[in-house]
Amino acid sequence: MITRELKVEIYQSDVFHQIDCHEDSVLYEEVLEEYREIEAQMYALCEPVLLMEYGVLGPELAREGIPEKTPVIMILTSIGRGISDYSTKCFTEGDYLKGMLANAMADSALFSLEKEIAPRLREECGVRKMGISRRLEAPHDISMEAQKFIYETTKAHEKCGMRISSGYMLDPVKSTATLYVLTPDQETFMYQHNCRNCKQYDCKGRNIPEIPVKVADGNYTVMVKDKQSILDALMERDNSISAVCGGTGRCGKCRVKVLSGYLPASTSDKACFSEEEIKDGVRLACMAYPSEPLQITLQFQKDSKFEVLSDFRGDAGKAEHTSKRKNIPGENDELSIGIDIGSTTIAAQLINSVTGNKLASHTMINHQRTFGADVISRIMASVNGKKEELQKIIRKDIAESVRSVIAKAAVNPERITEVAIAGNTTMIHLLMGYECNGLGVFPFTPINIKPVMDTYANILADDFLEAEVYVFPGISTFVGGDIVAGLYTCEVDIRKEYSLLIDLGTNGELALGNNEKIMVTSTAAGPAFEGGNISFGVGSIEGAIAGVDINKQGVHIRTIADKAPIGICGTGVIEATSELVKNGVVDETGCLDEAYFDEGYPLAEMVDGTLIMLTQKDIREIQLAKAAIRAGIETLFLRYGISKEEVSHVYLAGGFGFKLNCDKAIEIGMLPKCFLNKVEPIGNSSLGGAVKFLLEKKDRQRVTLIKEKSQEINLSADKDFNRLYMDAMSFEKVDIVEI
Repeated sequence: MITRELKVEIYQSDVFHQIDCHEDSVLYEEVLEEYREIEAQMYALCEPVLLMEYGVLGPELAREGIPEKTPVIMILTSIGRGISDYSTKCFTEGDYLKGMLANAMADSALFSLEKEIAPRLREECGVRKMGISRRLEAPHDISMEAQKFIYETTKAHEKCGMRISSGYMLDPVKSTATLYVLTPDQETFMYQHNCRNCKQYDCKGRNIPEIPVKVADGNYTVMVKDKQSILDALMERDNSISAVCGGTGRCGKCRVKVLSGYLPASTSDKACFSEEEIKDGVRLACMAYPSEPLQITLQFQKDSKFEVLSDFRGDAGKAEHTSKRKNIPGENDELSIGIDIGSTTIAAQLINSVTGNKLASHTMINHQRTFGADVISRIMASVNGKKEELQKIIRKDIAESVRSVIAKAAVNPERITEVAIAGNTTMIHLLMGYECNGLGVFPFTPINIKPVMDTYANILADDFLEAEVYVFPGISTFVGGDIVAGLYTCEVDIRKEYSLLIDLGTNGELALGNNEKIMVTSTAAGPAFEGGNISFGVGSIEGAIAGVDINKQGVHIRTIADKAPIGICGTGVIEATSELVKNGVVDETGCLDEAYFDEGYPLAEMVDGTLIMLTQKDIREIQLAKAAIRAGIETLFLRYGISKEEVSHVYLAGGFGFKLNCDKAIEIGMLPKCFLNKVEPIGNSSLGGAVKFLLEKKDRQRVTLIKEKSQEINLSADKDFNRLYMDAMSFEKVDIVEI
């Protein structure tokens, strides 16, 4: 079909925008005069034509998401050679202003034919009972061969004398060739040019609208901006969604499935998912940059179901302090709040400062997880311009925790006189708004690790309380105030016998000492203890496999909250590995039995029938993590100058340590055998230290003394650490059980 009766429009505003001439420009009046002089002539030179044909894609044009024989409508439009020839003549004669104006007016005229295309496309689609799913233009969306395909299919030479070069360039130059991909969905009509896919970044008409992405399982739609991922758009709407790896495509957790629309697979998708999954539409939300409307389902968990630990050794020392102090109920009792800022969670406890009684607790997810689960991701986010946003998030979370405990206890906020906060060095930097540039690069220099004392209003930017706030000091960039609080809780600094404090996480912090000397260190265990880099790994959420036993009767699992299994968390990985080693399915080198080497060992079945597997890669991840912890312990004892047998107390801090089966951790060699019967899980020792500080007003100088008497061992520079690390890689020999 050929159409010549077309209405062409030349828009002055578009022309002036293209040549960067505005009303405040010095030459505006001169340009306007020239424009008016040639406007009628340019209209007269236009010879508009529109060619349209129906066809199917050949094999040379088929591409990902658009297979061979896909039905298409081809449209070729042109305004002829007249204006282009006039523009060329002006430039040749040195009249550059008229040449530029004529060229811009030709573009405006050509683009105005878009309004002529729409009704003809709708009519053709109506006849065929189809819609349009995509618009493809060379070279941005499809190869330049497409122009030859359209040129030949529409018989452009025969019908209007058009030509095409060996490089597939159309003549006249002011012509366009476009493919419209048809779909059975008659409601879809995506016929317009998509600037998002266009590589002409200097185009003056560039306009990138937001893309709607409908979340089918939530029945809502998010609008995705230019250069924004689907994950970022989802997190803007709901801050309970986290990016475990900071949105870098490494952890594979932000899994979505595309139900309709086209979304090409990224390199990270191909690394994380099988060919079958990719074909089925599975993508990483953090690597998904849509160019057209999509409908998706979410296949990852939100943080709202995380299990958060607020218990600690002595449970705020309630029993101890109640026995020592007279319990004086009444409105005259001063109240205080202890707060632990963890990378994953936040815990707060409201106490009676006189009796030591716990009045209320509140736990929640640290919503900074939006910028990554680990401190390195958040340091990078802060350095890359998100410092204020990260500070705003943690302030909001703390304020919510404070209001929650006060509401639960139904007390007057004016009675709160003190707040104590403990956290790792990065969390405190983000809270205080310090620059994080020095935290992530050698020599890892913090801005401030001294204790901070200020008002609630100054630190939280919130006038809800008139209380004083104390922020625990840190020892170094990697051993922060949470460890100081833990040492204070366990009274390591005032005992003659030796104690070891272990806080397990992405970074394993270790502290060994007594009343004379304390040595601390930090070892990079990686994310395996938090479910990261594990094939079916999840955090401590409902349905996470947290315990595993294997015997002749089969595999027996325990899940958090006794929910149907949805994945496996860190403690579950350790227990599963220990059981496989014990049963001879994993050897000393960490190699899975040949029968399970390729696919992994099945642990449980999800509701949808998917098997939760522990793979060879997962075994290697936990092997690396446990070796880092064990080598850190060995190095610390070596540098301290005592044997492991001399330690009297081994304290495991944090939620992971609280749930850890210590016997199984010993069986895989993560902890030495001599620690058997010495290990004591103490829960959230950071919160415990904050609460203890609020109660022990006469003994607070101990916190500063702990910092001063602690010496850090830098494992990266230690000559023995690498040797000990390699030694710790193998799994300890255990009695093999036949299954």
